[in-house]
Amino acid sequence: MNKLWALKKSIWVYHLCSGSCNNCDIEILDCLTPKFDLERFGILLVGSIRHADAILATGSISRKALPRIKRVYEQMPQPKLVIAVGGCACSGGIFKNAYNIVGPFDKIVPVTAYVPGCPPKPEAIIDGVVKVINSL
Repeated sequence: MNKLWALKKSIWVYHLCSGSCNNCDIEILDCLTPKFDLERFGILLVGSIRHADAILATGSISRKALPRIKRVYEQMPQPKLVIAVGGCACSGGIFKNAYNIVGPFDKIVPVTAYVPGCPPKPEAIIDGVVKVINSL
């Protein structure tokens, strides 16, 4: 059976922070509250990358975090969906020209969708995940 069909009904996401200012992380956690209720769309936050269907990635990638992010991405099962959340994950943001930043997520791993903003609103994060589900 095709796994992409199953993702349309229920997608499990893993939150990967590469060292940002934590505003995007707070907004992702805000999506889990009853006010926004990610689970009504079948989106569930999981604690292990081995159980995840998609990564919600935040922050610019530093030299220290680079090998860990590559290892986490390699451990993820197929198909690998990455959603870059926030300006830092999408383009580098305010940390773009810092000496220890190797770049945004799309320079390291293939990104499926971008959710821009600093920080993006919970509605935008939910919309980004739903658009990824609808594009499958």
